[in-house]
Amino acid sequence: MASTCYFLSFPSLSKPLPPSLLPLKFFTARPCKTQSTNSSSSATTAGVQDDPKTNSLPMSIDNLHRFFDLNVGKWHGSFHQFDANGKLMQKVSTRLSVSSYGDDELISLIQTLYIKQRPTSTSISEYDEEPEWAEYKIKETNMFTVDKYQQIGFFPNERAFALRYQTAGMLETVLRQGVLGEDDTGEETPRNLKLPSRLPSIVCENCLYSQEKDRRARAFHIMDPKGILEMLLIFLEDRGDRVLSHPSLENNIDSVNRILPFLGQWKGHSITKRSGVYGSTIAEADTVALLEMDDKGQLIQVITSTSDQHDVKTNVHWTGNAADNLVTFDGGYQITLLPGGMYMGCPSDIAKSVAVSKSFHLEFCWLESPGKRQRLVRTYDVEGLAVSSTYFSETKLIAQRKTSCDFL
Repeated sequence: MASTCYFLSFPSLSKPLPPSLLPLKFFTARPCKTQSTNSSSSATTAGVQDDPKTNSLPMSIDNLHRFFDLNVGKWHGSFHQFDANGKLMQKVSTRLSVSSYGDDELISLIQTLYIKQRPTSTSISEYDEEPEWAEYKIKETNMFTVDKYQQIGFFPNERAFALRYQTAGMLETVLRQGVLGEDDTGEETPRNLKLPSRLPSIVCENCLYSQEKDRRARAFHIMDPKGILEMLLIFLEDRGDRVLSHPSLENNIDSVNRILPFLGQWKGHSITKRSGVYGSTIAEADTVALLEMDDKGQLIQVITSTSDQHDVKTNVHWTGNAADNLVTFDGGYQITLLPGGMYMGCPSDIAKSVAVSKSFHLEFCWLESPGKRQRLVRTYDVEGLAVSSTYFSETKLIAQRKTSCDFL
């Protein structure tokens, strides 16, 4: 293992960017506030209203413990970097060691990331007993950071969470130091690696856990200073002490076929919670989503959501076009299709939403097995604050064959 140990120093995300670069504000270190969505691109949380009486809920130690238990362990996996069009640019092996210490309000989570290093120019592979792993300490998570800075949307029963991590520093270290390796010293940009902006406007993590094994996928949206999608990152990890092989996203699926598993009608249930590991459930709804392609190759998406509490039905109708791995809808929303039954969605230009005082959302979908998928949607207000998260569990409906009786 590499002897060098790095302690990540996270740049402040509370400093606003120069107006000439970005009309968005950086996240501020203050309690989250919520507001109702007012754009079609945020239809997944339509009908959700803010209740000021629940803005200051007492902290739930039980939820914090459950969040820590969900993360604790030794995770073996791989890190994947994609461009905005879904092209795989970089893949490296990773390990993550997560442990907790302390009790009650003083409990903290500590994470150490290990990145497999590329061979140096002086190494002779046949004589290397084992690969080198660089070690990076990630800032602790505790009662203070989880509420003030990370803005977690946590679903303990569904085993899913979304958060605004202190990730800008990790991007700097993982991509610029961990992935580059010694052979790339002096190079501005190594092959197949795109470096993120030093001041990304948004870094959002959505994490979904497998329903079949002790595996999880952590997906990162990286938005550049102008509010445009810069890159997508995926950590695919298995938990266990002895993992013989690292899980990885295969890139051997033809681009045209990536969208096929998502076509059809999906029926499920959604749960929306306000930001904060202690956040209450705002709404639940039954959902039906249809994605189909017409004879001209145009995509049509129809989403119907019926609230359990208020019996409010919301209908959203989008049309769009697919080019390679990118699906662009007329409303200014885009979906990047990834290997492994995944896609990630975001506005084509967040600045345009902010300019007209509209909220926006970022989405991660994982179709782990045919006919079953999970989605996690993170909704932001016009100031860039994460105000709510919505978890979807959906099953694909099998189309029934038409018989002669159907035409009578």
